[in-house]
Amino acid sequence: MGNRGQNLAMTEPKSTYHWLLFDADGTLFDYDRAEAKALEGTFREFTLPFEPGHAGVYQKINQQIWLDFENGQITAEALRVVRFERLFAAIQVRPGSAAFAEEFSSRYLHNLAMASDLTNGAENIVRALRARYHLALITNGLKDVQRPRLAHSTISDCFEAVAISEEMGVAKPDPRYFTAVFEMIGWPERKNVVVIGDSLTSDIQGGINYGLDTCWYNPNGKTADLKLLPTYQIQKLEELETLLL
Repeated sequence: MGNRGQNLAMTEPKSTYHWLLFDADGTLFDYDRAEAKALEGTFREFTLPFEPGHAGVYQKINQQIWLDFENGQITAEALRVVRFERLFAAIQVRPGSAAFAEEFSSRYLHNLAMASDLTNGAENIVRALRARYHLALITNGLKDVQRPRLAHSTISDCFEAVAISEEMGVAKPDPRYFTAVFEMIGWPERKNVVVIGDSLTSDIQGGINYGLDTCWYNPNGKTADLKLLPTYQIQKLEELETLLL
């Protein structure tokens, strides 16, 4: 059974779900590992010194940029470049040209798209769930990263729908994103759909806003925001077997 600690409002698992809406990065795909490999590799390609602290600086900048994106404060197009402009300013790298951040971003995204490592237990549980449920992948990622990553992964055949925010023109947690997803999957009843993801601000908030049950994947045991109460909480993807199978 999923973790019932942290004063979360939980209910017993339901057997009425037909659709499982899975987040991608941080839930099924090991984004932290992919990000670290892509960042260091791109620094090497541009013969820039890569220091141990650079990854942490970039993660903080990138997390804030994505929050701004979720809140509609920056476009996906601008996001690609602005995060590296801020990174270079923070670590005192002086670009050789005005287009350097754009060139760096292009190579970084290529390298990131080649990294299709899954989180622990992801492939087994996705394949088990696929036998019983309809699965959709819902992501705020960029199309030229997410499409290749999914195609190169071992679970590419498991999803009946793939909803990428950049292609849809709106991102989680915006209700318009979920309306577009529901249009893709044939307008099921909301009681028959559950959102599964690691982000309280996009996955859980988005699901709650749209009237859906939610399952917070919380592998690091973070303290819950009591204003955002998911239906379920798990620390391992394998716990979905107990909840849903």
